[in-house]
Parts: sequence; C-alpha cells; structure tokens
Amino acid sequence: MIIILKEHPDQQKLNGLVTWLKDKGFDIHSSVGANHTILGLVGDTSQIDIDLISANEIVEEVKRVQEPYKNANRKFHPEDTVIKVGNTEIGGGNLTLIAGPCSVESEEQIVEIAEAVKKSGATILRGGAFKPRTSPYAFQGMALEGIRLLLKAKEKTGLPICTEIMDANQLPIFEDIDILQVGARNMQNFSLLKALGKTNKPVLIKRGMACTYQDLLMSAEYVLAGGNPNVILCERGIRTFETYTRNTLDLASIPSLKTLSHLPVIIDPSHATGRSALVPSMSMAAAAAGADGLMIEVHNDPPHAKCDGPQSITPEMFDNLAPKLFTIHNLA
Repeated sequence: MIIILKEHPDQQKLNGLVTWLKDKGFDIHSSVGANHTILGLVGDTSQIDIDLISANEIVEEVKRVQEPYKNANRKFHPEDTVIKVGNTEIGGGNLTLIAGPCSVESEEQIVEIAEAVKKSGATILRGGAFKPRTSPYAFQGMALEGIRLLLKAKEKTGLPICTEIMDANQLPIFEDIDILQVGARNMQNFSLLKALGKTNKPVLIKRGMACTYQDLLMSAEYVLAGGNPNVILCERGIRTFETYTRNTLDLASIPSLKTLSHLPVIIDPSHATGRSALVPSMSMAAAAAGADGLMIEVHNDPPHAKCDGPQSITPEMFDNLAPKLFTIHNLA
C-alpha cells in the first residue's frame, strides 16, 4: 500500500501518521519527490481501512500495491534512483559506459585497456577476477591477484571498478571495489543478496538466463530490503531457442523495467550476442531504447583472450562506437 501526501504536509501531523502506522506493525519507507511525499507500507495491509487513512487531512490518495516487490516498485518511489560512483552517476538521464575485459589477465593488459576505454568516454572499468564458468576446466580468473591488478588500474586511471562477487565470504576482499556485480548464475543466490543488502556499495544484478522481470526485481528487493538502496539492473540476454547468438537480447526490458521500477537499467550486449560484430548495433539500439548505461567487453587482443574473446570488441572499435552512443542517447 502507498499513501500519497498533499504538498508540504504539516510535520507534526506527518509524524503522528507515521507513528500510528508503525504501531499497526508496518515498516514505512518514505520517498520525497518534487511535489509529493509518498509513504510505502510494507506488511499485511489486507485488514487496514483505506477510508480511515484517506480521511487524514494531509493525505491526498491511498493505493494498494499488488506486486510483491515493494522497495523496487516505482509506485513506492516515483523518482528515478541515481547512483553515484566516483565522479559518474548511473541513472537520472545519464548514459554511463562501463567497459573492460571479461577477465583480468595481466597488469599490462588491464592497465592498457583501462587507459584506452577512459580516453574513449568510459567512466567505469569492468573486469573479472573471479569467473564462474560452465566448465570446471575453463579459465576461472586470477582471483586475489585479479583484484590487486584491477585496483592497480584504478590507481593509474582513476576509473571506479565493477567486478563480480560470487560468495558472501568474499566481501572482505572486495572492500575497495566500487560496484559489486552479481552474475546471471547468482541472481537467485539469496544468501549473497542478503549479505549485499547489509553493505552500502552499489550492487549490479544481472538478469538470469531464464528469469522474468519480476524474478529480477525480487532479487533486487532482497538487497533493497536489507537497507542498501544502491541497486542497478542489468539485462544481459535470455536463453531462447535461437542458437546463432549466445543469448537473445531483450531490448523491451528497458522500457518495461523502467515502468515497473525506479532503479537504473543497463544493457550488456556482449554476453547477450556472443559476437563482437553484433555488439555495436545492439549497443546503439539499447541507447535508443533509453538504457541508463552499457557494459561492453573490450579486449586489446580478442583472438588470444583467456575468456569470451569472440564477443569482445577492440579498443579501436570502442573508440568508434562511444561517440555514436552519446549522440543517440542525446536524441532519444
């Protein structure tokens, strides 16, 4: 249930209303917008009398919310959430470019790529240190050494770091990482999501390969319910019957998720397509559809990459693509 208050409500009466609702056993989430304040009630509202609340002179309207995700729901939070990371903001009309290799392979590799993508307009560096792979024999990442090298690249370029965390026990070694990425395979690792809800770091959650929008928003709800408001949603393609592409990029997720939720929505065209030749066109399509950002895999030597080389574009391709994305974003 949400309670929409009239403009500039009397603070004493507002405090009284909130106290009364808390006494009824509800958790209250307040969202203050430009024109209205909205109170979101979390709990069993089936027995509460809407007319009784509506009679309060500071209340403009009362609505029941049917969706199970409350904190992630735009009805609770009409204003877009904007997440500040370093000197960049994700959401709020910005187009944020997150770029870098699938996996960290060496100091020379990650620093060279970081410097290149920053020059081209990326404001966040991505790179995997811990890599969940389908095959136990595939390259699993450099682990702690990968984290160290990412931080070295951050030190040299100033770019904030986004990298994947696989287990709640890893939190201490991610202390200096700026964005904690939850991969598609871990989207419903609820113990991890609960632990991330107790941090104040931005959490980027990738949509699972066979998950609905509601599934994704419920995963975000775990983090939000824990007290961490800094959640970013990422569409990275879903599994369909098509085999030409690695996955099927669901561009409809951008306007759909933005209708359902206030959280920023970014697109990963690299994992979605699995083909570097398709990344530019899908990136531009995502920018045109209103994405808040793009996460693009960039490698300085794709044919010899230890992970996901076929879907990685070169720094030169990224440099050619970036200005087109900003132009499309400004026109959209």
